[in-house]
Amino acid sequence: MVVMDHGPGAHHRLHEAGYQATDVTHFLASHYHYDHIMDYPRPVLTRWDQGGDKVSPLKVYGPDPLHEINEGFIGESGVFALDIAARTESPASIAVYCARGGVGDRPRPNPDLTQFAPGEVIEGKDWVIKVGPARHVQPSLNCLSYRVETDEGVVVYSGDNGGVYQPFIDFAKGADVLIHMNHFLSGTELTPEYRQMSVSHLDNAETAKQAEVGMLVLTHFLPMLDKTGVKERMVTEMFDIYDGPMVLGEDLMQIPLKTDALEAAD
Repeated sequence: MVVMDHGPGAHHRLHEAGYQATDVTHFLASHYHYDHIMDYPRPVLTRWDQGGDKVSPLKVYGPDPLHEINEGFIGESGVFALDIAARTESPASIAVYCARGGVGDRPRPNPDLTQFAPGEVIEGKDWVIKVGPARHVQPSLNCLSYRVETDEGVVVYSGDNGGVYQPFIDFAKGADVLIHMNHFLSGTELTPEYRQMSVSHLDNAETAKQAEVGMLVLTHFLPMLDKTGVKERMVTEMFDIYDGPMVLGEDLMQIPLKTDALEAAD
């Protein structure tokens, strides 16, 4: 299982969807704002704790500085350093480790880290993930988007991407599904720069139109969009620009890769 970003509460939702941390094999970070990585330690530590030495290290991908971010969580001076020390040194914890199939001394968690940039590729058994651009809060944080290509279809995840950004449009071109940040209503941005770093609804529609995507899934909403009638107005205005299927993303929602299956989607 591939997980992209893992903000506060995301791991709980993973369990609600019927999956365990040991089901996750790949984790991809788009950038290192806390609302995208707060739950990152949970699959890393839970896989390590529950799997004895029978579960392979989690494969983790992200932009520079991935190694420093990982160290900050689970390194010898990281947030969970004392927890890890207790679980690797306490006789009681070693007994639990052995009961779960571990043998010998208990090693520290050691996720398999790959730091990368736009243009690079991850290859799986029956899928390819391409690394693309995103315009958000550079140069303070490096930010990425991802394109998942399979025989069944193509999904693009924007991460946090703002404005109408041509490099991202080119990257998303022709995707069956585009999952895109939709932060606020156009015209309510605090500054022009804010609109360029966090996308508004009309810019999102223009992006989907120019990229010629099969379906647009909207996520990452500010509370202003939860007011009565606002999302209905938003979607109506977006349809004037992009006339393809649109989905307002919700927790635990399952999205089909093809629009002809959309009516049956949960």
